[in-house]
Amino acid sequence: MDLLTLLGLALAVVAIVVGSILKGAGVAALVSLAAFMIVLVGTVAAILVQTPAATLRRAIGMLPSILRPAPDGGQAAIDRMVDWSRASRRNGLLGLEPEIERIDDPFMRRGLELVVDGTDPARLRGILEVELDAREDDQLAAARVFESMGVYAPTLGIIGAVLGLMTVMQNLEDPRMLGQGIAAAFTATVYGIGFANLLFLPAAAKLKAFTALESRRRVMIIDGLAAVAEGENPRSIAARLQGYLPS
Repeated sequence: MDLLTLLGLALAVVAIVVGSILKGAGVAALVSLAAFMIVLVGTVAAILVQTPAATLRRAIGMLPSILRPAPDGGQAAIDRMVDWSRASRRNGLLGLEPEIERIDDPFMRRGLELVVDGTDPARLRGILEVELDAREDDQLAAARVFESMGVYAPTLGIIGAVLGLMTVMQNLEDPRMLGQGIAAAFTATVYGIGFANLLFLPAAAKLKAFTALESRRRVMIIDGLAAVAEGENPRSIAARLQGYLPS
């Protein structure tokens, strides 16, 4: 569980609710089903129009990683590739074939299969880099779904405010309704700006950061597997790959 994300979400709620109370608006002013429908449902509608189905499914699948990020596993991957280097120097690359079934990571498994098949290191890099680039592009496209939600939500908040003011203008003959109506109208603006800047845009940025970390780990795997295929010294492999780990 990512405690920083949980803390950030909790502080966001506290900031809005306590701020509303301190300003004298109260908690009730923040509750509006109409504003919720216009901003949240409208934002989802815009995303459905904009986003291809495969990208949308990937974005939904990535969302839980904001609260439960995948373990880095970088050091474990380095240790495993150093062990493979030692084993291949003793028994040859074909001696690594039993290791293939023990690998959970599909990317690393595919790379080791190429190593065992005797693929030229340069060609191995080329094959795995194509897969790396394609996956990175897909994940960034999924992260941009939430970035787009952060763009649409404030605009839909303004639409909600305008619709609320239209209702106020239709009731000008009742002065008692003016203050309450105007306050309710601007609740939609709070929803739009709040959800955009406290949820959607931060979520997109965090998913992009996770994608960058995963891509760096995969570049490390490519480098390590190519070194194994070249028969490089295990200590040299370990020393170079340590540079990929987050400081």
